Amino acid sequence: MASDLEIDEENDNKGNMWDMEQKLDQSMDEEAGKLRNMYREKKFSALLVIRLAYQSLGVVYGDLGTSPLYVFYNTFPHGVDDPEDVIGALSLIIYSLTLVPLLKYVFIVLRANDNGQGGTLALYSLLCRHANIKIIPNQHRTDEELTTYSRTTIHERSFASKTQRWLEGHFIKRAILILVLVGTCMVIGDGILTPAISVLSAAGGIRVNKPEIDNRVVVVVAVIILVGLFSVQHYGTDKVGWLFAPIVLVWFLLIGGIGIYNIWRFGGRVLKAFSPLYVYRYIRNGRKDSWLSLGGILLSITGTEALFADLANFPVSSVQIAFTLLVFPCLLLAYSGQAAYLVHNLHHSQDVFYRSIPEKIYWPVFVVATLAAIVASQATITATFSIIKQALAHGCFPRVKVVHTSKKFLGQIYIPDINWILMVLCIAVTAGFKNQSQIGNAYGTAVVLVMLVTTLLMVLVMILVWHCHWILVVLFTGLSLIVECTYFSAVLFKVDQGGWAPLAIAGVFLLVMYVWHYGTLKRYEFELHSKVSMAWILGLGPSLGLVRVPGIGLVYTELASGVPHIFSHFITNLPAIHSVVVFVCVKYLPVYTVPEEERFLVKRIGPKNYHIFRCVARYGYKDLHKKDDDFEKKLFHNLFMFVRLESMMEGCSDSEYSLCEPQTEQSRDFMLNNNGNTNSLSNGDLTISSVDSIVPARSPAHVNVTFQSSSHYSEVDEYEFLSNCREAGVVHILGNTVVVASRDSRFYKKIAVDYIYAFLRKICRENSVIFNIPHESLLNVGQVFYV
Repeated sequence: MASDLEIDEENDNKGNMWDMEQKLDQSMDEEAGKLRNMYREKKFSALLVIRLAYQSLGVVYGDLGTSPLYVFYNTFPHGVDDPEDVIGALSLIIYSLTLVPLLKYVFIVLRANDNGQGGTLALYSLLCRHANIKIIPNQHRTDEELTTYSRTTIHERSFASKTQRWLEGHFIKRAILILVLVGTCMVIGDGILTPAISVLSAAGGIRVNKPEIDNRVVVVVAVIILVGLFSVQHYGTDKVGWLFAPIVLVWFLLIGGIGIYNIWRFGGRVLKAFSPLYVYRYIRNGRKDSWLSLGGILLSITGTEALFADLANFPVSSVQIAFTLLVFPCLLLAYSGQAAYLVHNLHHSQDVFYRSIPEKIYWPVFVVATLAAIVASQATITATFSIIKQALAHGCFPRVKVVHTSKKFLGQIYIPDINWILMVLCIAVTAGFKNQSQIGNAYGTAVVLVMLVTTLLMVLVMILVWHCHWILVVLFTGLSLIVECTYFSAVLFKVDQGGWAPLAIAGVFLLVMYVWHYGTLKRYEFELHSKVSMAWILGLGPSLGLVRVPGIGLVYTELASGVPHIFSHFITNLPAIHSVVVFVCVKYLPVYTVPEEERFLVKRIGPKNYHIFRCVARYGYKDLHKKDDDFEKKLFHNLFMFVRLESMMEGCSDSEYSLCEPQTEQSRDFMLNNNGNTNSLSNGDLTISSVDSIVPARSPAHVNVTFQSSSHYSEVDEYEFLSNCREAGVVHILGNTVVVASRDSRFYKKIAVDYIYAFLRKICRENSVIFNIPHESLLNVGQVFYV
């Protein structure tokens, strides 16, 4: 009997269910397919696409649009002697904008979005669904049935299948995770450097018209603007977001118009830069200054990664229309106009943007430039919050408070702790460097590293998800790496001139994220390997060897299957246990959201008279576990729904499948061997097994059943029993597993586990706070695990 139960538990974990599950309610597959398509492809009218393209200006293109403020200054920080160098630099800017933002990102990378979500971790989530590369193996077969869990079929003998098997190697899994974390940390670095360089460059316009003003005044003005910017983050962008699009639209029209004016005023000589011949001439010079200037030219494509990361609230077509029809032409005109002015004023390279503005509109342009810099900073800060939320969902960031700032948009969030850390670091960079050149060097280093990470992840997406021909993969990879490695080699020469800043920032965040993920993984492995066998639980009897007192005990665990070790620790040290025990598992999946109606899965563990259940709450990386009573209410609602559905299915008759025919002795033996002494029924949305089955608790609206009386247990009996237990009181039992390095561990593991991870656990939010558990209803059970 015990061995049968052990085998049953193992089979259940593998996801093997009764074959009848494949035969019931076939018509529902078509409906499920329609629902999945609704999440994958959203149709928009032409008018709505244009309106969303306009709105995307304020969210997606602020960072890329403010680059003309500082590109030529960082390209020629010490001045320029030859007009041909200006034309060569302009040619590089033109083709960089064409190859990277336009061709690579707008027309290729944006299509690799995860159900409309962009960014490094969105690509990682997409890959996690197509290959088993997630380090923490907490997924169940039912997770793949979610309407948002889209994936493509990989043929067994294809190159994609070979790549999949290679990726699933232990070492490669960790390498990909580290690669993704590096890209994530560089995006966080962008969230620090973008406000610093954008606001400082915009504020620098004061000195152009008022040269007597000291540079320290400009720095103070920039710091004041930054403090104000970060101080209003808790209001969210929803309340002032309607201002962003018109500000950025006016900004693009202004810089485009000023570019046309300067081309008309100083002549169209610079238009020769549209010939790629000038790129060759510029690089052929071979001078060190020409090569180092590539780090400044790189800044013309900063904000491109933010373009991908901020995709969430807009369809790809809208972002593409906004870029090709407005952003791209205006940027080309802006840079061409500045180059036309610079050719005739070679000594004005440090403030060419403000020098090239007609005097009559100088101050209006200065005001709009400052507002555009604030908008660009806001978009980058929001993207940083979003990517940290995604990292938190993947178990790669310490638990921090996440607040939704908008009821309309799921992606608009605010993280107080991160906000103040970003503000302090941003002010430190602004006040420490004091000039755009060194901040520009730092900014370029962060940007090019994120692009390299995206390129490597895109290669895997093209193979596993898109199943592209190898020629297309090689072509995309080759062109991307030629451009990005060229820029990367240039910024390496500037590591000692400010480029060290993002590397240092990213290094600290990478250490924090990797150590936290390592500790989280070890805690999960401890629960997984020390879970209790079903045979031991059933051997205790319905009373579990204790006094069953009225009430419901919610036992929180990391496990989505099996009985956690904390439960055995609890019942062997206390004389009583609650009448009803519910194991609660809250887990995040590699999907952007889990629809509300599919969020909860319910299990029954053991026979009915044991009154042990499991509830698994699933979230996507964009979802937020709100700090309110909704979670507990929804948990009990789904638990009660499960009990009612189970009772309905026990004594039902179905006109099509006749599930309630009298059972023969042979059929009962079959169920005993496969499902632990009780029935296992499935009707498309509902699967019931008394040992440890995982089921979505759904409304029975589409189930054709008739009620029969039960000789042992009726629906009313258990339903009322659960209601009475809930009224008697609910106690939340949390496991507090302390991870400690063993004595024979290496010194770096002891530092990481005993000091860094322990410190992070001490300062991060407790699970009791996240779940909003009242202190009087909380019971902590401590355990120590040596790694």
